[in-house]
Amino acid sequence: MRIGNASGFYGDRFAAVRDMLTGGPLDVLTGDYLAELTMLILGRDLAQDPARGYATTFLRQLEEGLGLAADRGVRIVANAGGLNPAGLAERVRELADRVGVPVRVAHVEGDDLRGRAERAGWGPNVLTANAYLGGWGIAACLRAGADVVVTGRVADAALVSGPAAAHFGWAPDDWDALAGAVVAGHVLECGAQATGGNYAFFTEHDVRHPGFPLAELREDGSCVITKHPGTGGAVTVETVTAQLLYETAGARYPGPDVTARLDSVRLAPDGQDRVRVSAVRGEPPPPDLKVGLTRLGGWRNEVVFVLTGLAVEEKAALVREQMDAALAARRPAEVRWTLARTDHPDAPAQEEASALLRLVVRDADPEAVGRAVSGAAVELGLAGYPGFHLTAPPGKGAPYGVFEAVYVPAGGVPHRAVLPDGRRVDVPPAPASKPLAAVAEPPLPPPLPPGPVRRAPLGLVAGARSGDKGGGANVGVWARGEQGWRWLAHALTVERFRQLLPETAALPVVRHVLPDLRALNFTVDGLLGSGVAERARFDPQAKAVGEWLRSRHLDIPEVLL
Repeated sequence: MRIGNASGFYGDRFAAVRDMLTGGPLDVLTGDYLAELTMLILGRDLAQDPARGYATTFLRQLEEGLGLAADRGVRIVANAGGLNPAGLAERVRELADRVGVPVRVAHVEGDDLRGRAERAGWGPNVLTANAYLGGWGIAACLRAGADVVVTGRVADAALVSGPAAAHFGWAPDDWDALAGAVVAGHVLECGAQATGGNYAFFTEHDVRHPGFPLAELREDGSCVITKHPGTGGAVTVETVTAQLLYETAGARYPGPDVTARLDSVRLAPDGQDRVRVSAVRGEPPPPDLKVGLTRLGGWRNEVVFVLTGLAVEEKAALVREQMDAALAARRPAEVRWTLARTDHPDAPAQEEASALLRLVVRDADPEAVGRAVSGAAVELGLAGYPGFHLTAPPGKGAPYGVFEAVYVPAGGVPHRAVLPDGRRVDVPPAPASKPLAAVAEPPLPPPLPPGPVRRAPLGLVAGARSGDKGGGANVGVWARGEQGWRWLAHALTVERFRQLLPETAALPVVRHVLPDLRALNFTVDGLLGSGVAERARFDPQAKAVGEWLRSRHLDIPEVLL
């Protein structure tokens, strides 16, 4: 079964739907449009218009895509329904009538738990509350003959495991096959990140316009990750490894239908731009479903002062004193300063001689972060440090969101498939469950024998990919060969990780060892505050933390260099 992906986020390449449908054979085309930040955006849309709350881009892509899919016998499965899957399903039917393409449309619902927020004690100002459903609702829709299935919040990998279960006739306790499909789904869900996008060693391939990935799934759950012929980018063991590590943690990767054992995954080259994924083991899922909550956290404003030339530290100190005095009468609840020393001595260009001093303020009262802050900054224009200017005129502030994960018993969530003929079918939870538990650390490989070392960036010998999960971040690091793994497994300890990334020094850091991937996966709790929508740091989604780590210098054996 050939399952492709045409979207990794709301705003991904618009032409990907057409490209995937016309680029080669497929059975199912999937699209992942939802992320933690997206749910907040859609929640605000829905609050303004009850008919909205879904990814409108998907509808525009289907104006051409419906006919292409129908001509080629490709079914479409997407989570673009967001907070209103029934509404999007109806819009798809209307579109099909308008373009003259007869399609059978179904949707999955039951993930929206906003009605429980107050009695469940999830706190005030909850904007969205969505359980991560599994793939069996999708499977029910496809088995009933649906050509298009739209969902709300399902686990990202369910977009692949659901169609696979329907196609192969798996039972809900076919744990290994389901786990294999979940691993395939995780590789596909972020689109071009599996084909050379955001890849540490990008200079080794032509990644100017990477194609989107697809999986050739087999009945036992194994697959080959590849892409359509003639498309850009590359599919290699390392591009797949990078995506496997993205936004995961330890050896157990839990989901609503199955827990996949990432420590069992075997990757092997299978020809040009082909990687075989096999031997994945599965276990019953945890008894509870994850529920993603988004809420309005308050109001935020930001001002960036440009400090050029000499005495940068003294200029920064002066600005802080002046702003502190101006805000003394009504100081915002949170005031955060960061100084980025982007300046270089004796610089040939003014921009290269400049540092950036960033002020971020937050408060529940919009007045406290609005004109009071922007006005105070502007008024320093002729009364501040020499060379005073800002990167942009300060604004009046804007609302920000926070994300929180809670858990509810799976049996209490009304997972429901709404079939093309309008029938509603309840989807039961998994037939068994198993509480999530850590896996004992596996034996490490023998260390390299002693030898000469040289101070050099970690990234010369190791790749990395990082991402966000709520307020935490993960940094996956892999070695490029067995010798590199024998060094990396011993050298990159939690203590060394904290030394290399001082921002993590006071935060909980856990190291997970995945020998068959020659990889280490570090999770850092609290690095992102209350999630991406809070914008708690310079890189609010931790997308470049891995590249920061790779740029850090340490003693590396010369045999690896």
